Amino acid sequence: MNDLAALVGQLRASRGFAHKVDIAGVLERLGGGMAPADATLVPNGDDCAVLRAPGGHGHLLLAIEGLVHEFVEGMPWFAGYSGVMVNLSDVAAMGGRPLAVVDALWSGDEAQAAELLAGMRAAAERYGVPLVGGHTNLHAQRGQLAVAVLGHGLGLISSFAAQPGDRLLMAVDLRGRWMEPYPFWNASTDAPAARLRADLALLAELAEAGLCDAGKDISMAGLLGTTLMLLESSGVGARVALERVPAPAAARHDAASWMRWLTAFPSYGYVFSVRPSRADAIVPRFIERGIACADIGEVTHGAALLLSNGSDTEAVLWDWSTEPFIGSGAKH
Repeated sequence: MNDLAALVGQLRASRGFAHKVDIAGVLERLGGGMAPADATLVPNGDDCAVLRAPGGHGHLLLAIEGLVHEFVEGMPWFAGYSGVMVNLSDVAAMGGRPLAVVDALWSGDEAQAAELLAGMRAAAERYGVPLVGGHTNLHAQRGQLAVAVLGHGLGLISSFAAQPGDRLLMAVDLRGRWMEPYPFWNASTDAPAARLRADLALLAELAEAGLCDAGKDISMAGLLGTTLMLLESSGVGARVALERVPAPAAARHDAASWMRWLTAFPSYGYVFSVRPSRADAIVPRFIERGIACADIGEVTHGAALLLSNGSDTEAVLWDWSTEPFIGSGAKH
Protein backbone atom coordinates (compact mmCIF):
# COMPACT_ATOMS: atom_id res chain seq x y z
CA MET A 1 0.00 0.00 0.00
CA ASN A 2 2.89 2.35 0.78
CA ASP A 3 4.24 1.98 -2.76
CA LEU A 4 0.79 2.64 -4.21
CA ALA A 5 0.30 5.66 -1.97
CA ALA A 6 3.68 7.04 -3.03
CA LEU A 7 2.79 6.54 -6.68
CA VAL A 8 -0.49 8.40 -6.23
CA GLY A 9 1.36 11.28 -4.61
CA GLN A 10 3.88 11.45 -7.45
CA LEU A 11 1.18 11.36 -10.11
CA ARG A 12 -0.84 14.12 -8.47
CA ALA A 13 2.28 16.28 -8.22
CA SER A 14 3.44 15.61 -11.79
CA ARG A 15 3.87 18.35 -14.37
CA GLY A 16 1.40 16.68 -16.74
CA PHE A 17 -1.36 16.70 -14.12
CA ALA A 18 -0.64 20.35 -13.27
CA HIS A 19 -0.97 21.39 -16.91
CA LYS A 20 -4.33 19.64 -17.23
CA VAL A 21 -5.72 21.14 -14.02
CA ASP A 22 -5.12 24.57 -15.59
CA ILE A 23 -7.80 23.70 -18.18
CA ALA A 24 -10.54 23.84 -15.54
CA GLY A 25 -10.15 27.60 -15.16
CA VAL A 26 -10.19 28.08 -18.92
CA LEU A 27 -13.38 26.05 -19.38
CA GLU A 28 -15.05 27.94 -16.55
CA ARG A 29 -14.27 31.28 -18.19
CA LEU A 30 -15.44 30.10 -21.60
CA GLY A 31 -18.72 28.83 -20.18
CA GLY A 32 -21.41 27.75 -22.60
CA GLY A 33 -21.42 30.88 -24.72
CA MET A 34 -18.45 30.12 -26.91
CA ALA A 35 -20.56 28.81 -29.80
CA PRO A 36 -24.24 28.27 -30.62
CA ALA A 37 -25.60 25.10 -29.06
CA ASP A 38 -26.09 23.45 -32.44
CA ALA A 39 -22.63 24.38 -33.79
CA THR A 40 -20.68 21.61 -32.05
CA LEU A 41 -21.50 17.95 -31.53
CA VAL A 42 -19.51 17.58 -28.28
CA PRO A 43 -18.87 20.01 -25.40
CA ASN A 44 -15.53 21.74 -24.85
CA GLY A 45 -13.01 19.35 -23.34
CA ASP A 46 -12.65 16.71 -26.04
CA ASP A 47 -9.55 16.05 -28.18
CA CYS A 48 -11.07 17.96 -31.12
CA ALA A 49 -13.90 20.33 -31.81
CA VAL A 50 -16.59 18.44 -33.74
CA LEU A 51 -18.46 20.47 -36.35
CA ARG A 52 -21.34 19.50 -38.59
CA ALA A 53 -20.06 18.84 -42.11
CA PRO A 54 -21.77 20.71 -44.93
CA GLY A 55 -24.37 18.50 -46.54
CA GLY A 56 -24.67 16.33 -43.46
CA HIS A 57 -22.05 13.81 -44.58
CA GLY A 58 -20.29 12.98 -41.33
CA HIS A 59 -18.57 15.70 -39.31
CA LEU A 60 -15.43 17.84 -39.33
CA LEU A 61 -12.79 17.53 -36.61
CA LEU A 62 -10.57 20.48 -35.70
CA ALA A 63 -7.54 20.04 -33.43
CA ILE A 64 -4.77 22.42 -32.35
CA GLU A 65 -1.64 22.05 -30.23
CA GLY A 66 0.88 24.61 -28.96
CA LEU A 67 4.40 23.49 -28.04
CA VAL A 68 6.29 24.92 -25.07
CA HIS A 69 9.28 27.02 -26.04
CA GLU A 70 11.77 24.81 -24.15
CA PHE A 71 10.87 21.93 -26.46
CA VAL A 72 11.01 24.12 -29.57
CA GLU A 73 14.42 25.47 -28.63
CA GLY A 74 15.88 22.18 -27.39
CA MET A 75 14.72 19.86 -30.21
CA PRO A 76 13.38 22.01 -33.06
CA TRP A 77 13.16 19.25 -35.69
CA PHE A 78 11.33 16.85 -33.38
CA ALA A 79 9.15 19.68 -32.08
CA GLY A 80 8.04 20.40 -35.65
CA TYR A 81 7.45 16.72 -36.28
CA SER A 82 5.54 16.34 -33.01
CA GLY A 83 3.35 19.37 -33.67
CA VAL A 84 1.92 17.57 -36.68
CA MET A 85 1.95 14.07 -35.19
CA VAL A 86 0.04 14.87 -32.00
CA ASN A 87 -2.71 16.67 -33.89
CA LEU A 88 -3.11 13.73 -36.26
CA SER A 89 -3.40 11.52 -33.20
CA ASP A 90 -6.15 13.75 -31.77
CA VAL A 91 -8.15 13.47 -34.99
CA ALA A 92 -7.67 9.70 -35.04
CA ALA A 93 -8.63 9.47 -31.36
CA MET A 94 -12.07 10.78 -32.26
CA GLY A 95 -12.56 8.35 -35.13
CA GLY A 96 -11.54 10.72 -37.91
CA ARG A 97 -9.20 10.85 -40.87
CA PRO A 98 -6.94 13.94 -41.25
CA LEU A 99 -7.39 16.24 -44.25
CA ALA A 100 -4.88 19.09 -43.92
CA VAL A 101 -2.38 20.82 -41.61
CA VAL A 102 -1.66 24.52 -40.93
CA ASP A 103 0.85 26.07 -38.53
CA ALA A 104 1.87 29.27 -36.77
CA LEU A 105 5.61 29.61 -36.25
CA TRP A 106 7.63 32.26 -34.39
CA SER A 107 11.42 32.35 -34.35
CA GLY A 108 14.29 34.79 -34.31
CA ASP A 109 16.73 32.15 -35.51
CA GLU A 110 16.63 31.20 -39.19
CA ALA A 111 18.37 27.86 -38.57
CA GLN A 112 15.86 27.00 -35.85
CA ALA A 113 12.95 27.92 -38.12
CA ALA A 114 14.38 25.72 -40.87
CA GLU A 115 14.52 22.76 -38.47
CA LEU A 116 10.96 23.34 -37.29
CA LEU A 117 9.70 23.48 -40.87
CA ALA A 118 11.70 20.39 -41.84
CA GLY A 119 10.20 18.44 -38.95
CA MET A 120 6.66 19.48 -39.86
CA ARG A 121 7.24 18.61 -43.50
CA ALA A 122 8.67 15.19 -42.58
CA ALA A 123 5.65 14.31 -40.46
CA ALA A 124 3.16 15.59 -43.04
CA GLU A 125 4.83 13.52 -45.76
CA ARG A 126 5.16 10.35 -43.67
CA TYR A 127 1.53 10.45 -42.55
CA GLY A 128 0.30 11.51 -45.99
CA VAL A 129 -1.42 14.73 -44.90
CA PRO A 130 -0.75 18.00 -46.79
CA LEU A 131 0.70 21.04 -45.05
CA VAL A 132 -1.42 23.71 -46.72
CA GLY A 133 -0.40 26.99 -45.11
CA GLY A 134 0.03 29.02 -41.93
CA HIS A 135 1.68 32.02 -40.33
CA THR A 136 5.42 32.71 -39.99
CA ASN A 137 7.29 35.33 -37.93
CA LEU A 138 11.10 35.17 -38.11
CA HIS A 139 11.67 38.26 -35.93
CA ALA A 140 10.41 36.87 -32.61
CA GLN A 141 12.43 36.88 -29.39
CA ARG A 142 12.12 33.11 -28.99
CA GLY A 143 10.89 30.09 -30.89
CA GLN A 144 7.30 28.93 -30.48
CA LEU A 145 5.03 26.75 -32.57
CA ALA A 146 1.34 25.96 -32.86
CA VAL A 147 -0.12 23.46 -35.32
CA ALA A 148 -3.74 22.76 -36.29
CA VAL A 149 -5.26 19.87 -38.24
CA LEU A 150 -8.64 19.53 -39.92
CA GLY A 151 -10.13 16.06 -40.23
CA HIS A 152 -13.31 14.32 -41.28
CA GLY A 153 -15.20 11.51 -39.56
CA LEU A 154 -18.13 9.23 -40.24
CA GLY A 155 -18.14 7.57 -36.82
CA LEU A 156 -17.37 9.40 -33.57
CA ILE A 157 -15.21 8.44 -30.58
CA SER A 158 -15.74 10.96 -27.78
CA SER A 159 -14.58 11.69 -24.23
CA PHE A 160 -18.23 12.13 -23.28
CA ALA A 161 -19.52 8.64 -24.08
CA ALA A 162 -18.03 6.25 -21.47
CA GLN A 163 -20.62 4.23 -19.53
CA PRO A 164 -20.58 2.31 -16.23
CA GLY A 165 -19.86 -1.34 -17.00
CA ASP A 166 -17.53 -0.53 -19.92
CA ARG A 167 -14.12 -2.17 -20.14
CA LEU A 168 -11.11 0.14 -20.25
CA LEU A 169 -8.63 -0.76 -22.97
CA MET A 170 -5.17 0.69 -23.48
CA ALA A 171 -3.53 0.49 -26.92
CA VAL A 172 0.09 1.63 -27.29
CA ASP A 173 2.92 1.09 -29.74
CA LEU A 174 5.84 -0.23 -27.69
CA ARG A 175 8.20 -0.32 -30.69
CA GLY A 176 9.80 2.97 -29.70
CA ARG A 177 12.39 4.77 -27.59
CA TRP A 178 12.62 7.67 -25.18
CA MET A 179 13.45 11.08 -26.60
CA GLU A 180 15.84 12.10 -23.85
CA PRO A 181 15.51 14.03 -21.63
CA TYR A 182 11.80 14.43 -22.32
CA PRO A 183 8.98 12.04 -21.30
CA PHE A 184 8.14 11.37 -24.97
CA TRP A 185 7.95 7.76 -26.18
CA ASN A 186 8.77 7.95 -29.89
CA ALA A 187 7.43 5.06 -31.97
CA SER A 188 6.95 7.20 -35.07
CA THR A 189 10.07 8.71 -36.63
CA ASP A 190 11.73 5.35 -37.38
CA ALA A 191 8.56 3.47 -38.37
CA PRO A 192 7.57 2.76 -42.01
CA ALA A 193 5.28 5.46 -43.39
CA ALA A 194 2.72 2.94 -44.65
CA ARG A 195 2.48 1.42 -41.17
CA LEU A 196 2.00 4.82 -39.52
CA ARG A 197 -0.88 5.66 -41.83
CA ALA A 198 -2.60 2.30 -41.42
CA ASP A 199 -2.19 2.36 -37.63
CA LEU A 200 -3.92 5.75 -37.41
CA ALA A 201 -6.67 4.64 -39.81
CA LEU A 202 -7.47 1.73 -37.48
CA LEU A 203 -9.25 4.09 -35.07
CA ALA A 204 -11.52 5.45 -37.79
CA GLU A 205 -12.30 1.88 -38.77
CA LEU A 206 -13.34 1.06 -35.18
CA ALA A 207 -15.64 4.09 -35.07
CA GLU A 208 -17.15 3.41 -38.49
CA ALA A 209 -17.81 -0.23 -37.55
CA GLY A 210 -19.66 0.88 -34.40
CA LEU A 211 -17.20 -0.97 -32.15
CA CYS A 212 -16.06 2.02 -30.09
CA ASP A 213 -17.62 5.39 -29.25
CA ALA A 214 -15.62 6.49 -26.19
CA GLY A 215 -11.92 7.13 -25.79
CA LYS A 216 -9.00 9.57 -25.73
CA ASP A 217 -5.52 10.07 -27.06
CA ILE A 218 -2.95 9.59 -24.28
CA SER A 219 -1.51 13.08 -23.78
CA MET A 220 1.14 14.74 -21.62
CA ALA A 221 -0.84 13.76 -18.51
CA GLY A 222 0.04 10.13 -19.28
CA LEU A 223 -2.25 7.12 -19.20
CA LEU A 224 -3.92 7.86 -15.87
CA GLY A 225 -4.36 11.59 -16.35
CA THR A 226 -5.89 10.92 -19.75
CA THR A 227 -8.17 8.27 -18.25
CA LEU A 228 -9.23 10.77 -15.62
CA MET A 229 -10.16 13.33 -18.29
CA LEU A 230 -12.25 10.68 -20.04
CA LEU A 231 -14.03 9.74 -16.81
CA GLU A 232 -14.73 13.33 -15.76
CA SER A 233 -16.12 14.24 -19.17
CA SER A 234 -18.41 11.19 -19.15
CA GLY A 235 -19.49 11.63 -15.52
CA VAL A 236 -18.21 8.23 -14.36
CA GLY A 237 -15.48 6.60 -12.27
CA ALA A 238 -13.21 3.63 -12.88
CA ARG A 239 -10.92 0.99 -11.45
CA VAL A 240 -7.54 0.47 -13.15
CA ALA A 241 -5.30 -2.54 -12.49
CA LEU A 242 -1.76 -1.23 -12.97
CA GLU A 243 -0.27 -4.69 -13.36
CA ARG A 244 -2.24 -5.10 -16.60
CA VAL A 245 -0.95 -1.89 -18.20
CA PRO A 246 1.10 -2.61 -21.37
CA ALA A 247 4.65 -1.29 -20.94
CA PRO A 248 8.21 -1.76 -22.20
CA ALA A 249 10.01 -4.42 -20.15
CA ALA A 250 12.47 -1.87 -18.76
CA ALA A 251 9.62 0.26 -17.39
CA ARG A 252 8.98 -2.22 -14.57
CA HIS A 253 12.59 -2.42 -13.34
CA ASP A 254 12.24 0.25 -10.65
CA ALA A 255 9.80 2.83 -9.28
CA ALA A 256 11.32 5.73 -11.22
CA SER A 257 11.07 3.89 -14.57
CA TRP A 258 7.49 2.86 -13.82
CA MET A 259 6.52 6.41 -12.90
CA ARG A 260 8.11 7.68 -16.10
CA TRP A 261 6.06 5.25 -18.18
CA LEU A 262 2.79 6.10 -16.45
CA THR A 263 3.39 9.79 -17.20
CA ALA A 264 4.73 9.22 -20.73
CA PHE A 265 3.36 10.96 -23.81
CA PRO A 266 3.47 8.17 -26.41
CA SER A 267 3.44 8.91 -30.13
CA TYR A 268 0.75 6.21 -30.49
CA GLY A 269 -1.26 5.61 -27.33
CA TYR A 270 -4.99 5.55 -26.60
CA VAL A 271 -7.41 4.60 -23.84
CA PHE A 272 -10.87 3.36 -24.85
CA SER A 273 -14.07 2.76 -22.92
CA VAL A 274 -15.97 -0.02 -24.70
CA ARG A 275 -19.03 -2.15 -24.14
CA PRO A 276 -17.92 -5.57 -22.77
CA SER A 277 -19.37 -7.42 -25.76
CA ARG A 278 -17.12 -5.43 -28.12
CA ALA A 279 -13.81 -5.64 -26.27
CA ASP A 280 -12.90 -9.05 -27.70
CA ALA A 281 -13.41 -7.72 -31.22
CA ILE A 282 -11.21 -4.65 -30.66
CA VAL A 283 -8.10 -6.05 -28.95
CA PRO A 284 -7.08 -8.43 -31.79
CA ARG A 285 -7.22 -5.60 -34.35
CA PHE A 286 -4.37 -3.85 -32.56
CA ILE A 287 -2.44 -7.01 -31.77
CA GLU A 288 -2.51 -8.01 -35.45
CA ARG A 289 -0.74 -4.75 -36.27
CA GLY A 290 1.95 -5.28 -33.65
CA ILE A 291 0.41 -2.76 -31.24
CA ALA A 292 0.07 -3.74 -27.57
CA CYS A 293 -3.54 -3.68 -26.37
CA ALA A 294 -4.95 -4.88 -23.06
CA ASP A 295 -7.98 -4.65 -20.80
CA ILE A 296 -6.75 -2.60 -17.84
CA GLY A 297 -9.94 -2.06 -15.86
CA GLU A 298 -13.60 -1.17 -15.74
CA VAL A 299 -15.75 1.94 -15.75
CA THR A 300 -17.92 2.39 -12.67
CA HIS A 301 -20.62 4.62 -11.26
CA GLY A 302 -19.29 7.52 -9.22
CA ALA A 303 -16.45 9.96 -9.80
CA ALA A 304 -13.30 8.33 -8.40
CA LEU A 305 -10.39 6.79 -10.30
CA LEU A 306 -9.17 3.89 -8.15
CA LEU A 307 -5.83 2.17 -8.69
CA SER A 308 -4.68 -1.31 -7.68
CA ASN A 309 -1.30 -2.93 -8.14
CA GLY A 310 -1.64 -6.69 -8.08
CA SER A 311 -3.55 -6.91 -4.78
CA ASP A 312 -7.00 -6.26 -3.37
CA THR A 313 -5.81 -2.94 -1.94
CA GLU A 314 -6.98 0.16 -3.83
CA ALA A 315 -5.96 3.79 -3.67
CA VAL A 316 -7.94 6.80 -4.89
CA LEU A 317 -5.94 8.73 -7.46
CA TRP A 318 -8.55 11.46 -7.93
CA ASP A 319 -12.23 12.15 -7.30
CA TRP A 320 -13.37 14.72 -9.85
CA SER A 321 -16.67 15.37 -7.99
CA THR A 322 -14.80 16.99 -5.08
CA GLU A 323 -11.72 18.20 -6.98
CA PRO A 324 -12.27 19.01 -10.68
CA PHE A 325 -9.47 17.89 -12.98
CA ILE A 326 -10.16 19.73 -16.25
CA GLY A 327 -13.65 20.84 -15.20
CA SER A 328 -15.53 18.96 -17.91
CA GLY A 329 -17.60 17.09 -15.32
CA ALA A 330 -19.64 20.23 -14.66
CA LYS A 331 -21.52 19.49 -17.87
CA HIS A 332 -23.32 16.52 -16.29
